[in-house]
Amino acid sequence: MGSIKLDGNTLSPTEIVLVSRGEKVEVASDAWPKVKAARDVVEGILRRGETVYGINTGFGALVSENISPADLAALQVNLIRSHACAIGEPMSIQDTRAMMCVRANSLVKGCSGIQRTVIEQIISYLNNDIIPVVPRIGSLGASGDLAPLSHMALALIGEGEVWSDGAAIPTADLLKRNGLIPVDLAAKDGLSLINGTSQMCSFLVNVENQLSSLIPLADLIACVSMEARKCSIKPMDSRVHQARPHHGQSLVAERITKVMSESPILKSHADCDRVQDAYSFRCIPQVHGAVLERFRNLSSTLAIEVNSATDNPLIFPNLSKPGHDEVISQGNFHGEILALAADGMSHALFELGHISERRIDQMVDPSRNDLPPFLAVNSGLESGMMIVHYVAAAALAEMHGRTMPRSAFSTPTSGGQEDHVSMGATACWNLLQTCKHLSQVLSCELIIACEALEYRDYEPAEHVKSLYNLVRSVCGPLTEDRSTSKEIEIVAEKLTEGGWLARIEAECGRLPR
Repeated sequence: MGSIKLDGNTLSPTEIVLVSRGEKVEVASDAWPKVKAARDVVEGILRRGETVYGINTGFGALVSENISPADLAALQVNLIRSHACAIGEPMSIQDTRAMMCVRANSLVKGCSGIQRTVIEQIISYLNNDIIPVVPRIGSLGASGDLAPLSHMALALIGEGEVWSDGAAIPTADLLKRNGLIPVDLAAKDGLSLINGTSQMCSFLVNVENQLSSLIPLADLIACVSMEARKCSIKPMDSRVHQARPHHGQSLVAERITKVMSESPILKSHADCDRVQDAYSFRCIPQVHGAVLERFRNLSSTLAIEVNSATDNPLIFPNLSKPGHDEVISQGNFHGEILALAADGMSHALFELGHISERRIDQMVDPSRNDLPPFLAVNSGLESGMMIVHYVAAAALAEMHGRTMPRSAFSTPTSGGQEDHVSMGATACWNLLQTCKHLSQVLSCELIIACEALEYRDYEPAEHVKSLYNLVRSVCGPLTEDRSTSKEIEIVAEKLTEGGWLARIEAECGRLPR
């Protein structure tokens, strides 16, 4: 595959994932004229001696401070140095690469007024795998992701630290080793680099990539549990969902029907006397479907955001009326829409984890099924899957703590100038962690459901069997008690990385989308 082209308008989250994994990038040729036109506006303002925020003034609460032409370059460097004060564990290299890609794509949209050379420096760093060390904590999700992006910018000017063979080293050392030089900042450059939603987007790109596999697999895992528990698929009848035609609900019911309709296990108990299954089985379309709709909202929001100009001020060249009217101070840096999407998704994933944990309980509780107590081979002497349920509940508790909306907290900063912030970076990071815990809960359900299948006399449906075989390649059936800790973690990772879903669909047919 060739390099990913950045034009400010058509970049997809999938392409950002590729860049995060090492794919090279380039700026589309038709984007450069827009970059130049916006830069010409900045240069024109400087020539005419006009005073415009972000170009020749102080920043934030220091907006009333005018800066002399001789100090404009120093102003930008000082901005980067002073704002590079983030703390905490470093962002992953993949998330940092994604952040750099999103920032570059926003800048080539032609509304920032940044120098071409600065954008080229970001591209060069990505293509030469020069990745800044960026502490995660520091963004309030408004005025952009200032502190984290400042660490990225610090590396562009030859300062700060970058990664080399898994260790953080001075940027200057790596540039010297590779015969590269720092970029020189001019008016508006530093502010354009750090005033945007790029860190938030990087976390959401990661989340969306994981959930694009995890959410369909959650439906399939529910099918494994239904097979193990010998549940009815009558609640999936299309007439039911036509009577309440939410798209997500209908789609999940369609998926389950497609998977289960030819199941030998299902056919074996078609005429049993059970009237209704528990809600955790009967209401799968209503719960999983609602989560799916929330995910689609997140995806559509993200697709717009990664192709947006999110710094301040923005520049709109006007050849017929050049001057300060071409520059608009506004609030596109505010991450509220990302924060709310992330918070809503975190709550939705908790619900998906919660119903999964309830299905686990239905499978291990001997009072509610015909399976051995806790699926132990020698019940009493052995505990079987008893504590796997505990682990799922513990992971669910971690998720529960993360349902508190991060966007519900705002603290005024910068002398009251920035008096409402989104906490979007915190919300997006919180969602990324919630996604990890969901994969752990679903892993527990899947391992337990596969163990329960060992006690069924008939083969499961083809999709279920395919997933069962993948699980068994990681962890075999119980013959006696053993530690399953590593098995749970491995299965959880497999559920989010995409390979298992692709393999199952290749073998058994694509699930409805």
